[in-house]
Amino acid sequence: MTEETVPDLSPVIILVDPQLGENIGMCARAMLNCGLTKMRIVRPRDGWPNQKARDASSGALDVIDGATLHETVEDAVADLTRVYATTGRKREMVETVMTPRAAASDIRKVSAVGGERCGVLFGGERSGLNNDDVAKADVILRVPLNPDFKSLNLAQAVLLVGYEWFIAADETPDFDLDIGGSRPATRQEIDIYIDRLGRGLDEGGFFRAPEMRPTVMRNIRLLFQRANLTDQDIRTLHGIVESLRRAGPERG
Repeated sequence: MTEETVPDLSPVIILVDPQLGENIGMCARAMLNCGLTKMRIVRPRDGWPNQKARDASSGALDVIDGATLHETVEDAVADLTRVYATTGRKREMVETVMTPRAAASDIRKVSAVGGERCGVLFGGERSGLNNDDVAKADVILRVPLNPDFKSLNLAQAVLLVGYEWFIAADETPDFDLDIGGSRPATRQEIDIYIDRLGRGLDEGGFFRAPEMRPTVMRNIRLLFQRANLTDQDIRTLHGIVESLRRAGPERG
């Protein structure tokens, strides 16, 4: 029994009138970082294939070698069912406008539910997409940036859109503690250390007012519990206490 092949419904990245091969290569690099592999190129100024694009891709050759060349935008989007056009300029058109984050969620939804094939249009470095190109899209994709300075290069724009698409389905936690080969300390290990520390503080006369000991020790315990200690941390703390014990009274 053969395993059913899951169709690749990731969006197609379409570069319209790109100028420099290096910029195409950097777009490929940005795409592959975000798990995107389908690139289409419309009228590249410096021709295709392009060695400079390969050199600038930093090894994203699957994207470069799989890119298809097109004479027109119509040809590049002919088999797609939903197209998004990136632009930073206001257009005299009545169009749905989305942020990259909203568009990423929309692409994920229409691809998963309806099996639609989506593509994102990016204009050339000099002037972006023209109005006719934008009119071929279902949605305008506009990035909310500093209103007094909106200047992204081609690869930055591709990375921004690709990243939003990638994290829309990514489950990486917002916060994590990398403890390497260690493990989190158990409550028993922390209790043993706190008890030892308390005895040492008693011997050293730390508690000038004995009635304050329970409160101070409780605060010390909470301090160490907030620290997310590992078993290695506990061993280190025991070593510190032992070294201080061997050092004896402080010498002037």
